Amino acid sequence: MKKLTLEEMSRQAIIAAIYVVLTISIGDFSYGPVQFRYSEILNLLAFLNPINAIGVTLGVFISNFWSTLGSIDLIFGTLHTAISLFLITRTKNIWIASLWPTIFAFIIGYELSFLAGFGSFEIMTLQVMTSEFIIMTVISVPVYKLLMQNSKFVEVVGGTRKNI
Repeated sequence: MKKLTLEEMSRQAIIAAIYVVLTISIGDFSYGPVQFRYSEILNLLAFLNPINAIGVTLGVFISNFWSTLGSIDLIFGTLHTAISLFLITRTKNIWIASLWPTIFAFIIGYELSFLAGFGSFEIMTLQVMTSEFIIMTVISVPVYKLLMQNSKFVEVVGGTRKNI
């Protein structure tokens, strides 16, 4: 792995901080059986530049310190994000990339149903899948397609992909 520059480390710290602020700003809607983390829109920053997966993953980990689910959310929530972002960085099409968090929502479904006891695995997974799909695919992809037309945005996020 290449050594991160000061600029890249600073960008990752800012991404993590933004993720944390967005997540905790909506309180209970970020945690528990009904999740709608609009901070998940930041996941596609990893599509634009794989290094950004560091900041997003760190942001998820830190955000989960406020989770009502306790330490299990630190493990399962971060695992869900790490797997999803790894695959997002390897995917060539932004629409397909946006689906990875939805596909791996069963990790959070498992956490919510079996470890936290909120309800059936199928219902918990479906609820998380629905919110991930709405945020990641329905909202995020059009927003990123629009933002990628702005060269300053691409420069600020360290975007390496020119065509999405």
